[in-house]
Amino acid sequence: MSEETTSVHYLNYLDLDKVLDAQHPLSGEGKEAAHEEMLFIIIHQTYELWFKQMLHEIDSVMDLFRNDQINESNVGVIVRRMNRVNKIMTTLVGQLDILETMTSLDFLDFRHHLSPASGFQSHQFRKLEVMLGLKIKKRHQFGGCPYHAQFEGEKKEEILNLEESESLFTLLEKWLERIPFLNMEGFDFTKKYEGAVNQMLDKEISGIKAANLTDSDREIRIRMIEENRKYFERVLDEKEHNKAMEEGETKLSYKATMSALLINLYRDQPILHLPYQFLRSVVELDHKIATWRFRHVQMVEKMLGQKIGTGGSSGQGYLNKTVDQHKLFTDLANISTLMISRSYLPELPQNIKDTLGFNYKK
Repeated sequence: MSEETTSVHYLNYLDLDKVLDAQHPLSGEGKEAAHEEMLFIIIHQTYELWFKQMLHEIDSVMDLFRNDQINESNVGVIVRRMNRVNKIMTTLVGQLDILETMTSLDFLDFRHHLSPASGFQSHQFRKLEVMLGLKIKKRHQFGGCPYHAQFEGEKKEEILNLEESESLFTLLEKWLERIPFLNMEGFDFTKKYEGAVNQMLDKEISGIKAANLTDSDREIRIRMIEENRKYFERVLDEKEHNKAMEEGETKLSYKATMSALLINLYRDQPILHLPYQFLRSVVELDHKIATWRFRHVQMVEKMLGQKIGTGGSSGQGYLNKTVDQHKLFTDLANISTLMISRSYLPELPQNIKDTLGFNYKK
């Protein structure tokens, strides 16, 4: 008696007939088309496929963060998925090297067919930006129109819904605020850290006083250290932090900032390994997207100079402004400013080490 078996063919599984028949140059049919337009289409279609995968990963990460409690294994899943997103972003930056094999004259053979189409109309990339936390109030606009004016119907509705929804930034902030390590019994992290900072700065001043310097040089260096001390004091003052948030100088809440600082300082404790890797992965993603934007600026400069973009933007001028203005996790990156040497790091009591480590008892 034979069993009926089914098999999946490579061609059908990947729907290759549709994928490979999705390139339709506007400059002509077959060999009549501008030769470089095929490359232009395939590069941008590939971008959109990678955007789809990134959205798939980010959406799953956000779902995990929506839980009131996130266990250790889920943090590991989050880190792996964020690392995958970062690998994809590295690939997206690398694809520009392929696109740049097309010269300015090659591009001009078909560019006039593209207007008013523009990469600015990529619905998936706009979704990705909003999901990460780039809401309309933080976005650099052009032409006096909101970015979502580029979309209609369901696509516009989806973007507007995302504008009103929690972003990865807000979910990350709430997760950091929930982390209990700031209020560990017998260990006031903020006070201990402040004491360590003052010990470090006092030792630096003592070294300067003992050094063979002119009175003028000594005074300048000590003044610089005292300015550093004021900076640390402002960072550790919750009222000052909240004031900076009101004035738009910082976005991350005080409690979340202190948690991120603790995680960065005590990253060697086993239970903090994965949270630290996650924070690094988010900062890395922010930098990789900024790198992608900057490389896009460089490409536009080489291809078009000061020409207006096909979508009506100021071309490289608009792109340049988005490189830094559209960064989202700068506050996490700036935690590095607050790092102190391990030699000054307050020693954790043994009971807290046991809490943060893998403490097995027979």
